Amino acid sequence: ELSLSACSPTDLSELLKEGTKESHDRAENTQFVKDFLKGRIKEELFKLATVALHFTYSALEEEMDRNKDNPVFAPLYFPLELHRREALAKDLKYFYGEDWKEKIQCSEATQHYVDRIHHVGQHEPELLVAHAYTRYMGDLSGGQVLKKVAQRALKLPSTDEGIQFYMFENISNAQQFKQLYRARMNALDLDKNTKERIVEEANRAFRFNMQVFDELDKLGRSLTEEAQDGGFPVHDGKGDIRKCPYYADKLAGKAGPACPYHAAVALAKQPLVQLVLAACVAVAAGAAAWYLM
Repeated sequence: ELSLSACSPTDLSELLKEGTKESHDRAENTQFVKDFLKGRIKEELFKLATVALHFTYSALEEEMDRNKDNPVFAPLYFPLELHRREALAKDLKYFYGEDWKEKIQCSEATQHYVDRIHHVGQHEPELLVAHAYTRYMGDLSGGQVLKKVAQRALKLPSTDEGIQFYMFENISNAQQFKQLYRARMNALDLDKNTKERIVEEANRAFRFNMQVFDELDKLGRSLTEEAQDGGFPVHDGKGDIRKCPYYADKLAGKAGPACPYHAAVALAKQPLVQLVLAACVAVAAGAAAWYLM
């Protein structure tokens, strides 16, 4: 008869894999992700998803920089290999233009995610591992599938404009890097209780991602209803709908004629709108993929 200890994993990477399997499956089955994987993506939504990613990674990497010398996180600090802020800035510039910073806004769902990341980084840095692992391992796994789906569905340039987020130029072998990352995680000096809290936080991170996906899905349906004719996309949806200026205003109950979202809706009327959905799905799929690796 096998002992309980022989059956129960103790390595953090295995605990995370087993402990978030249900969350991973739910994220993978959100409507947004399923639509994305099928190539049913709107450019406007993809742009909004990219915006959401921008705010999320800006918060995550700010807190990672803050804790780069903290022993509870330092071994997982790989700025050159993993950080996505610069790549996302390039994507937003491609979709929105030079003044992209003035055209985007953090959505409600994304803001909740961002607030939690900042809280963890400043007050419970040992839990930062959960957010970094959930995002980056997904980006290196399923995110690569989403990149191809988005590029094809949105008819993006073959030179990779608009999908720099998925390009890890300083990682030559994703599989080997993920093995290194997991080994570094498993070598962290953490007690059983802390490991359990990290798994709990990873599940929380999945919930935040799913809330962003749901937000994007709702916005996508709104775009479909309100804009069926052609138009020129003005919003980047690769991240989260919550980061769309219009969506944030709408959630706050103050959407008006001058809301940037209205312009986005007009743009969503054309096939590009489907690209946005693809981007959002890519985000969701990426989050789910980390578990599979």
